[in-house]
Amino acid sequence: MIYATLKTLHVLSIIVWIGGMAFAHFFLRPAVTQLDPPVRLRLMLDVLGRFFQAVLVASLLALASGVWMLGRVAKQVVQAGGSFEMPLAWTVMAVLGVAMIAIFLHIRFALYKRLGRAVAASDWTTGGAALAQIRNWVATNLALGILVVIVTLMRWTV
Repeated sequence: MIYATLKTLHVLSIIVWIGGMAFAHFFLRPAVTQLDPPVRLRLMLDVLGRFFQAVLVASLLALASGVWMLGRVAKQVVQAGGSFEMPLAWTVMAVLGVAMIAIFLHIRFALYKRLGRAVAASDWTTGGAALAQIRNWVATNLALGILVVIVTLMRWTV
């Protein structure tokens, strides 16, 4: 029961994270380009702040549940007398997941702070540059997230 609960939390966390990135990148960003820089940057600062709070929780839940599920399976295999060898799809998921978390932390604690300082100073040029960097890194994370989903669902093996 606990495995199923953690797997559900894991998948829901990924849905929130990847779905939010897709929404922001493909729907919100194009819509706000019509706004003047002060309005656009203030809006994006507020929206991204809320989204990043959710992603922080989601990424930590995904990491913790993933590590726990992996450890649980490894423990069961070893207790049954087997030798645990992590499947390739799981390895790809773990490595790319950790890379995504690192990218997110850079976005949240470096680039988003830069955006916040620029908005507070009414420096729209610097704010626009910070938002562009955020957009690029979000696109990278979105691509990695989609790759993780594809690898996981296809269950690629060596």
